Amino acid sequence: MDRRKLLKGAGLAAAAGAVASPAIAQSNPNPEIRWRMASAYPKSLDTLYGAGDMIAKRVAAATDNKFQIQPFAAGEIVGALQTLDATQNGTVECSYTLSSFFIGKDPTFMFDTSVPWGMNVRQHNAWMHYGGGLQLMRDFMKDYSVFPIPAGQTGAQMGGWFRKEINSVADLQGLKMRIAGMGGQIIAKLGVVPQVLGAGDIYPALERGTLDAVEFSGPYDDEKLGFVKVAKYYYYPGFWEGGAQPSLYVNMDKWNSLPAHYKAILEAACAEANAMCVAKYDAENAEAIRRLVGQGVQLRPFPKDVMEQSYKEAFKLYSEIAASNAKFKKVYDSWSAFREKELTWFRIAELPFDYFVNSQPVQR
Repeated sequence: MDRRKLLKGAGLAAAAGAVASPAIAQSNPNPEIRWRMASAYPKSLDTLYGAGDMIAKRVAAATDNKFQIQPFAAGEIVGALQTLDATQNGTVECSYTLSSFFIGKDPTFMFDTSVPWGMNVRQHNAWMHYGGGLQLMRDFMKDYSVFPIPAGQTGAQMGGWFRKEINSVADLQGLKMRIAGMGGQIIAKLGVVPQVLGAGDIYPALERGTLDAVEFSGPYDDEKLGFVKVAKYYYYPGFWEGGAQPSLYVNMDKWNSLPAHYKAILEAACAEANAMCVAKYDAENAEAIRRLVGQGVQLRPFPKDVMEQSYKEAFKLYSEIAASNAKFKKVYDSWSAFREKELTWFRIAELPFDYFVNSQPVQR
């Protein structure tokens, strides 16, 4: 045996091993990652806060606990209205929130959550995933260093709790109401004084009389927040949210650093949350509204003049914003064209079916 050749071969093997080991370590396909999620909701809202918690659990289970996301309720790290800033500046890696909280930064944020007098849940989902809406929102949010992922749905919401009966637009004059998003700007044109508060701050303001009316979500969440104790008139529909989509906002640098399969797992978990959230609300709201009526709640439809005037003011406002905001106009043009087609289709099949079924006596 040639000892020089043997030693040379051993040296080459050792050198190769010295290079290969760090390379393997550096390309670990399943790195351990720990994130924090700032929720815009208190833990008592088990559907909205719970959707973010479900995402975290699904991601951990699918990665053998390698990728863990710890959710924090509103106020534990930042307040409900500061989640976008916290995600953007890296205070947290992600947040579970509504874009409608941030229209003060740019009204274009509205389109991610919902548009007053816009589309229902199914139509909004169709626009987001097959009408170019999601890509438009991701392009827009690049300027905020955020990658948005649809991660929930409330369905059509209620119009809110009022201390006094509303019989016409005149009864809205000077009324102080908690209402978030573009709905506040629209209803302000009818004389309302809108206020934006996080979920945990609404009840005390209504109880003290700082507010005359509040809107939040639907019967299931509103019951938990206790509004029935201080306001008896419960109006419908919440025309500013025919469906409200919470999203998971991920810091862009953190998103880009994820392995591809972690990204896929996170998006899949958010898609499940999107479907399960609205399913739970559809089930729970039907039970909660019965309980509330049993407690003496007075259900009322908004008067016709409130509905008609708010509809006109909404689209007038959108046109005004589009004339001065190119980002808004780009998304609005896409949204408007898609909405027109969806409304035509729903008039043919969906609405006639729903109307007939709901007009008939319940059969067992």
